[in-house]
Amino acid sequence: MYLVNIILFEGFETLDVFGPVEIFGHFADVFQLKFLSLSGGLINSTQGVKVETEIWSPTDVLRNNVNQVKAQIPEILFIPGGQGTRREVENPNFIMHLISAHNKAAYTLSVCTGSALLARAGILDGHSATTNKRAFNWVVSQSSKTNWIREARWVEDGQLFTSSGVSAGMDMTLGFIAHLLGEEAAIGCSMRIEYHWQSDSTKDQFAQLYND
Repeated sequence: MYLVNIILFEGFETLDVFGPVEIFGHFADVFQLKFLSLSGGLINSTQGVKVETEIWSPTDVLRNNVNQVKAQIPEILFIPGGQGTRREVENPNFIMHLISAHNKAAYTLSVCTGSALLARAGILDGHSATTNKRAFNWVVSQSSKTNWIREARWVEDGQLFTSSGVSAGMDMTLGFIAHLLGEEAAIGCSMRIEYHWQSDSTKDQFAQLYND
């Protein structure tokens, strides 16, 4: 069993969250979902969807204790994108929470401009990643130490999974299911939800459409 900590903030993108939630929810024996925010209570998506959250209070973890904590607490950190990311990259409290939660997690996943938050926190330093192609230049500006891959639908780099924009979060999550549980599990889930899974992570048809 993994605990999926879904971090919300005012102005998160609805599908970034609930596309992957639909997928995780089909494996209830593997994933327990928890919605968290700095303040707790109701958090509004960009589209006005209100989600009840618990207060996000990750345990501070020293880097030399990370492996021990990961072995004890199998957690997945999930960070969506949305308009609110442009505010939260300037929020030191959010960034410190993010660093602590990442250090504690077995895996860290981001959708869309959620990777900007990971980049600002230094979590993507020395790693490959991608993001929403409409906001690509802004996200890239958050870290010069990341190997940003414009063409990718999603990127897997060790414990880190980052995806392109919005619906790409579903493709990435199915890719993560394939990584964790096998490709047959991912294909079976995509069939159940009647979703055409783009299983080739290296190709994003929207990569050349936008130039911000």
